[in-house]
Amino acid sequence: MPEPLPPTRKRRGRLLRFGAALVVLCAVAGYLVVQYVTGGTDGPTCRVVSGRAGGASYEFTPEQAVNAATITAVGTGRGLPERAVAIALATALQESGLRNIQHGDRDSLGLFQQRPSQGWGTPQEILDPAYSAGEFYKHLVKVRGYQDLPLTAAAQRVQRSGYPEAYAKHEPDATLLAAALTGTSAATLTCDGRQDSTQAAQATATGPDAVRAALVRDFGRDALETTAAEVGGKASPSPTPTSGDGRTVTLPVREDTGPGSDRSLRERGWQLAHWAVANSSALRIERVSYAGRQWTAGNTDSEWRTAAGEGGSSSVRILTAR
Repeated sequence: MPEPLPPTRKRRGRLLRFGAALVVLCAVAGYLVVQYVTGGTDGPTCRVVSGRAGGASYEFTPEQAVNAATITAVGTGRGLPERAVAIALATALQESGLRNIQHGDRDSLGLFQQRPSQGWGTPQEILDPAYSAGEFYKHLVKVRGYQDLPLTAAAQRVQRSGYPEAYAKHEPDATLLAAALTGTSAATLTCDGRQDSTQAAQATATGPDAVRAALVRDFGRDALETTAAEVGGKASPSPTPTSGDGRTVTLPVREDTGPGSDRSLRERGWQLAHWAVANSSALRIERVSYAGRQWTAGNTDSEWRTAAGEGGSSSVRILTAR
């Protein structure tokens, strides 16, 4: 009959087993956190960088990219400055991880965790990203001097959060996103363009029609009401497929007509170009060209490259998948 282990060795064994179990638990918890933040995808496939050499960068998922582009389009459509967009993006990063979630504390919902019981709208309205962004901005502009306040203070005046300092940590990433998605910073947002299984299951339309519908969703019908869309070199009342295979949408860049907007044509053009890249996975966009630069889905690095023959183009060209 084997001799019983000394008490010291028993305790050591229990501690080792406890330590191993703790390691496994931490690994599982870490995985779940990553899945929550990324929306359950295989990981970030989009990236935004500073317009300055050697500057900061931020990686995020296609789902986050679509929502960030919508939040930005709603803000610029109201003639609001880049600072307002950065505040909105930082708030959504804190509240939902830029995911349009259907749950939260009590009856909180959506990108900004707005509550139907507190007058933010119906659950269906709040789960519409364009609506919820509009509601956030509607309250933000009522905050006196919000552009001069610390970001966390401006966000807290709208959100009334129990954790008022939480928004500050998202300011650097939100600032990068805002600069790219408002068009202030050119050729700084890229995605690899892969469509994940969730997006494939949710896709209800593809091609130019889907691009047009998404433009109206984010920018409003004014995005299609232009007399300069190119179709075989002629004028047309709306962005229309221009290539022989009907896969290309051409968006002539015109003055931003949002109230009080003083944005340049260049900024408007890069906003549309970055918007298309941000939506590339969801809308199956293969190539985006603007101002002599071109992004192509599936590149090893997905960077914006010089495009031959595009140097004088003043239109954003979006090529959709077959």
